[in-house]
Amino acid sequence: MNKNIYNNCKKNKKNKFTFSEKKENTLKSLSEVEFFLRDFNRFKNYIKLYKILK
Repeated sequence: MNKNIYNNCKKNKKNKFTFSEKKENTLKSLSEVEFFLRDFNRFKNYIKLYKILK
């Protein structure tokens, strides 16, 4: 019986949802994706320049 209560408590802790935390994580992820795409675009431009100068 005690194990069941303990497992239920564990599950309840896992399911807590905080909107502010999710929002912050989403903004950070979007920022990282944006940075990656900018960096990738810059890299692509360097490749083009290299091919032209080669």
